Amino acid sequence: MSTKSLPCMTSRERVSSLSLGSIFALRMLGLFLILPVFSVWAQNLPDGGDPFLSGLALGIYGLTQGILQIPFGAASDRFGRKPVIAFGLLVFAAGSALAALATSIEMVIAGRALQGAGAVSAAVTAMIADSVRDVVLTRAMAFVGASIGLTFAASLVFSPMLAAWIGVPGIFWLTAVLAVCAVGVIIFIVPSVPTPSPAQPRPNQLKSAASPAAEVSLGAVFFNKELLRLNLGIFILHMAQMTLFVVVPLKLCALDFAVERHWMAYLPAVLIAFAGLMPILRFAERRSLFKELFVCSIALLLIVFAAFEFLDRTVLGIAFLLLVFFFGFNILEASLPSLVSRTAPLGARGLALGVYNTTQSIGLFVGGAAGGWLAGRWGSAAAYAFCALLMLVWIAAARGMKLPRTHEPGEELDLNTAHS
Repeated sequence: MSTKSLPCMTSRERVSSLSLGSIFALRMLGLFLILPVFSVWAQNLPDGGDPFLSGLALGIYGLTQGILQIPFGAASDRFGRKPVIAFGLLVFAAGSALAALATSIEMVIAGRALQGAGAVSAAVTAMIADSVRDVVLTRAMAFVGASIGLTFAASLVFSPMLAAWIGVPGIFWLTAVLAVCAVGVIIFIVPSVPTPSPAQPRPNQLKSAASPAAEVSLGAVFFNKELLRLNLGIFILHMAQMTLFVVVPLKLCALDFAVERHWMAYLPAVLIAFAGLMPILRFAERRSLFKELFVCSIALLLIVFAAFEFLDRTVLGIAFLLLVFFFGFNILEASLPSLVSRTAPLGARGLALGVYNTTQSIGLFVGGAAGGWLAGRWGSAAAYAFCALLMLVWIAAARGMKLPRTHEPGEELDLNTAHS
């Protein structure tokens, strides 16, 4: 099989990818950092002992973020990436401050909702796509994908330490300060790039007297079968992830592995899987095996979920399966936003990634609810079987996927012809 040399990322592309990836990681930090300690701290607040209100305070972040991803993404297409990202970060900081000052669970709920309202993930991802060439886009998106796993693992390690040192309100203040610092990063460090604008509609595309580009973009984003396939993928991936992590912490505790030691199972798995991410992506790109790697990664997760039923009897077995899980998860997490960015019309990347991120947020919510219900009613085996079934559905959908061709900035990608 022939191989091809891959271009290296330029220094400008590296700066853009790393700085924007760090901003994306901050968003996930706001979601993950309080998870290990919030329910205990909330007991000290009026009505904080109510499980529903405590759960609402945690979950409403993802709800408002999911609702507003599409508007923020579309706004970044119209008004530019940097202004929208900076505004969203300030909203996030304001929500963090409100939660830090909270004297009741209701105030915390309001603060968490305001945090989620700064839904900049789609705009950040779109700006990464604007900032690098398509030939290195998957590698750039790998920083974003890996940031989720790394942030999750870091939160498990440092959250109890921070809570003991500065308290949960201090954690909220810390995220507010980091968000303000991130505004400086987006303004002064991230290189500016023009937001791609769509070309005139093709003759076979619908036209609108008021705004032809907007109508074409909406139709291409919401009804294109390749984007639907990719959005189904991220929905399934994060639904399975959340379902799994409803069960795994309980399994570890049942094995007398204390909560404060769970990071010992998570962190090595995340770091080792991250170390192997870039080499395997480069290998697949060099040998034109990207689709094969994508489908094999889904199959790998299928094997992992099936194996959990037999190997979750020991901490070592769970740690090994988590390593394999994160290996497949990171590949898919890095690949999906890259494919969405390359498939979407250039002038509607923000909108397309807004739909993508909304689907991801819904997957997290549904996965958590489904995992808890299945495990509570039929045990962990039902949750594992559910995840395995999801992977089978995804494999069936992914087998027919068509990779978008590589195109350079400024070149219009017509969804009606790009996949022929």
